[in-house]
Amino acid sequence: MSAWRRYDSPLLPAFNERFEQRWGKGTAPFLDPEVQAQPLPRAQWINVDTGAAVAVVPVWANDETNRSFTVFYLPPAGDIWLLRPGITDYLESPVTEHITLRNQAFKKAVDYAKAFIYGPDDHDI
Repeated sequence: MSAWRRYDSPLLPAFNERFEQRWGKGTAPFLDPEVQAQPLPRAQWINVDTGAAVAVVPVWANDETNRSFTVFYLPPAGDIWLLRPGITDYLESPVTEHITLRNQAFKKAVDYAKAFIYGPDDHDI
């Protein structure tokens, strides 16, 4: 049995803390657990044995409507790794085709995260 568990509570503060520690204060509004209007969908897992964590979150730079999903990994010893699931860009808007593209991009990023966690043969877990 794997020690990895889905974690469906608010985003772990460690993602924001480690990101800002590495790239500077205020560089990750998309990881700030205090932000009330956080974009969804989002997914995260924790390893109950090691304390490691993985999260799939939407990220953006200057234009909040142009987003992509990124997979972040928190190793047990500290730091933060940015994992690259490929192209997962989408536009954040209420337009139906944009929502469909967002959901497809999210699924691609989640599948990538699951393959990272469980291995390429068990990513449907």
